[in-house]
Amino acid sequence: MQEINISPANLEKCLKCDLCTQICPMYSVNPDYPGPKAAGPDGERYRLKDPKFFDNALKYCLNCKRCEVICPSGVKVGDIIAVNRLKYGRPSRPLRDRMLASTDLVGSLASPFAPIVNPILGLGITKSVLDSTVGISKERTFPKYSSSKFVTWFRRHAAREQEKFARKVHYFHGCYVNYNYPQLGKDFVRLMNACGYGVELLDKEKCCGVALIANGFGKQASKQAAVNLASIRKAGGEVLTTSSTCTFTMRDEYDHVLGLENADVRDRILLATKWLYDKLEAGEIRLAFREDFKMRAAYHTACHMQKMGWQQYSIRLLQMIPGMELTVLDQHCCGISGTFGFKKENYGYSKQISSELVDDIHKSGAGVVITDCETCKWQIEGFTGLEVLNPVSVLAQAIDYEKTLKLNNEN
Repeated sequence: MQEINISPANLEKCLKCDLCTQICPMYSVNPDYPGPKAAGPDGERYRLKDPKFFDNALKYCLNCKRCEVICPSGVKVGDIIAVNRLKYGRPSRPLRDRMLASTDLVGSLASPFAPIVNPILGLGITKSVLDSTVGISKERTFPKYSSSKFVTWFRRHAAREQEKFARKVHYFHGCYVNYNYPQLGKDFVRLMNACGYGVELLDKEKCCGVALIANGFGKQASKQAAVNLASIRKAGGEVLTTSSTCTFTMRDEYDHVLGLENADVRDRILLATKWLYDKLEAGEIRLAFREDFKMRAAYHTACHMQKMGWQQYSIRLLQMIPGMELTVLDQHCCGISGTFGFKKENYGYSKQISSELVDDIHKSGAGVVITDCETCKWQIEGFTGLEVLNPVSVLAQAIDYEKTLKLNNEN
């Protein structure tokens, strides 16, 4: 991992207005966390004087970036914390943190045995053992693994079909789609095909690395990021994703936190809903919707989605669906922050932070929640019992496939 230095000039832009502290979801529930200003710019002043200094409070940062969204001076508060957490932090429970961060390894091991692994992970005794030995909260339910990986399905059932399309997009599916929920990847392929585009997978793909960054494994995150960047460069053209966090990590964290040059590909890494909305606005794609589609849903803006400012694209696409009754919720952090909420010592904070969002969802009367982030999905499903879908899956369900395909073949 490249050595990152935070510019003192950027540091001194901090006005000490404390807006980032007021919006920080962790500060409101945890008296041990002094807030992003104190842990970030203020703490950095101490670190500049003593390079060995490590503020233990850094571990409480969710990396939600809400502090950066609200900062009037453009101080990269979250980046300062993330960089120094990699520099000075040490995993509190190395085995647990390595397990949670190694998504590709764990997914590859679990998927072939999913019919056995899923029930075992759901047992109370298994949860209690994980809680007492490695520190994974017994209150958590792991997302289920799929017995068939997305890449396997794609190569066996979809790859040849994509050859008939003259126009192509590349797809970064991510570990969640590959190991846990291949249906989202299938929905993406269906939607792209209806729009007249074939789908190609990247030559090589690794987990985006966000869990490794969060758990202090910067060197491994950099190695995986380098593989992804090389594949994106080789692919050429636009690379689409269905995860707001994967998108944000590759576009921003690779450069800002890991110090990897990505300026040549950054603007080609796009969330599918942004890409689709732009194509619709330009008249390059047309959609036809089913007359019998009905859904009453609430849309949750994931924190990284808010940081990119791209929630408007997902929301506008959903509002185009004639049978959609959509409530756009006020933006609240869901509190899970990837692996953070699975850790025994963090579960209480994670649940407290989620309370405003959960209350708003119940008040909305929605039967379904829609969000662009898979870990937000896990948190919301766990605390509300409602089904949570990605906008791409909703659009794939709502379109009239044959009519949409015909419209786009006429373009």
